Amino acid sequence: MKNNNLLIASIILLFSMLWLPMGQYEFLVDHWMEIGIYAIPFVGMGLFAFKERSEEISNHNYRLIAVVMLIAYIIHQFEEHWIDLYGYTYAFYTFNNNFILSNLGEPNSMVKPLTKESIFVINTSLVWLIGSSAILRSPKKLFPFFSMAGIIVINGFVHILAAIATQSYNPGLLTSVVVFIPIYFWIIKKTLNVHNTIRPLIFGGLIWAILAHIIMVAGLLASNWFNFFPEYIYWTLLIIWSILPVFMFRSKNIA
Repeated sequence: MKNNNLLIASIILLFSMLWLPMGQYEFLVDHWMEIGIYAIPFVGMGLFAFKERSEEISNHNYRLIAVVMLIAYIIHQFEEHWIDLYGYTYAFYTFNNNFILSNLGEPNSMVKPLTKESIFVINTSLVWLIGSSAILRSPKKLFPFFSMAGIIVINGFVHILAAIATQSYNPGLLTSVVVFIPIYFWIIKKTLNVHNTIRPLIFGGLIWAILAHIIMVAGLLASNWFNFFPEYIYWTLLIIWSILPVFMFRSKNIA
């Protein structure tokens, strides 16, 4: 219990250091994805910090799979936000602003609905935060685990559908096809083979991920295009939605 409290406090401190204005924000907004890549070995080594009881580690390897999911997403962020398939840097920012403005019927607008600050908060909350929660809470509580799995597959399909709609490559498409979709169905097959009672958690994770994408797009437009509320309100909504899975399905302990 003491170790778990220490881990929870460490995660709170980590994300406070990311988001609080302490002079590092301008650097992180442009380089967070590079830090993610360099953090991969430490994420892997961090798995061993959870070896409190042997039965927890052998309990269907949920924590190991959670670590794999987070690393897979960090690799996706490399293609999506650092260097894409054509060698362009931070191509997602330009591609998605052009895509959004085109669909709004304002392709020549000087206003960029998707800011780099929002990209930073989206990825550190809906990916890093939920991924950390999945690692921390597995195997005793699996809704964060399946929420992370849900965000992987839904995001993967969004990239694929965007490629079909535009008939072109988009940053993150390659890893969506060769990493996200296969790893999700591998996870679902592996977990269903152990527990066929997890179906509500699987569907719940998918619903959470779909709603996360709706909040992500609708909140972005509401704050940065229609100016219904400040952008920091949008960021707060993203963080709250990322924390929510920790408190859902509290009585569902199937591990």
